[in-house]
Amino acid sequence: MYEVYYTAPFSDISHNMTVTIYHNPKCSKSRQTLELLVEKNIAPTVIEYLKNPPTVKKLQEILSQLEIAPRDLMRKKEDEYKNLNLANPSLSDEDLIRFMVEHPILIERPIVLANGKAALGRPPEQVLDILG
Repeated sequence: MYEVYYTAPFSDISHNMTVTIYHNPKCSKSRQTLELLVEKNIAPTVIEYLKNPPTVKKLQEILSQLEIAPRDLMRKKEDEYKNLNLANPSLSDEDLIRFMVEHPILIERPIVLANGKAALGRPPEQVLDILG
């Protein structure tokens, strides 16, 4: 089960949608994206993915919604990326997904899910595209 640590005190009743953010409170882009959602009167479900990483199945679903390859969702400057030799081109997509689930620090953030779509909050305003 996911841990929700923050829910805004109001919701976007006009859109009546469920919004989820995979969030790292130590990340400025993640905080800015969460603030943007709250400013838009959206009460997202907040998943601190470092504490509650997505399952392999969920990460596959997110990648499909983002329409990107697993390597494109990886934080390549993290020590784990180098230490685990994840730049190795012979690693399969399944391998990379497994590494992201086992080492969630490798997952780029924040990820927002809404309306059956996903967006990376880099920049934060990019998530507005899936909210309309």
